[in-house]
Amino acid sequence: MPTVITHGLVAAALGKVFASGRMPVRFWELSVLCAVLPDADVIAFRLGIPYEDMLGHRGLSHSLVFALLLSLMVVFTAFRRVPEGWGKALLIFYFFIVTASHGVLDAMTDGGLGVAFFAPFDDTRYFFPFHPIHVSPIGRNFFSERGLEVVLSEFVWVWIPTLAFLGAVLLYRNRRAKAREP
Repeated sequence: MPTVITHGLVAAALGKVFASGRMPVRFWELSVLCAVLPDADVIAFRLGIPYEDMLGHRGLSHSLVFALLLSLMVVFTAFRRVPEGWGKALLIFYFFIVTASHGVLDAMTDGGLGVAFFAPFDDTRYFFPFHPIHVSPIGRNFFSERGLEVVLSEFVWVWIPTLAFLGAVLLYRNRRAKAREP
């Protein structure tokens, strides 16, 4: 799995891409929370639930169904008043994408059993054909040489492309706004 930092960075970048205006703090907090929450399933290890179980790591909590249910819950509990320029459907779609981004990144790692994108209907685990991101060590092993390798692979394969894409979107918006000026 990529680090919590990388999942958070992707969520913040997606937020800037979707939201061209000012958004409430809870939007940003919930964006990051939705992007990292699927990894709460690591508690399954302590509960004796096997990794390959649907309730194990990268199982149901990494699925598209989980992303949809979490996005519905977030929007209907935290956004009774929809931010200007947004509708409920767009907010639901946004939080779905942010949550689903977790499994997408995990499916690009070089370790683990893959991601159960279609749980609970299908417990098959998937990796993408291209998986350049080193899987992150869990716990105190994160602060090790292996942890540094993971951060460097994320920097190259996630951070740079994400920030480049975000920069392009912001540049496009800026140029478009200037073109509209009289």
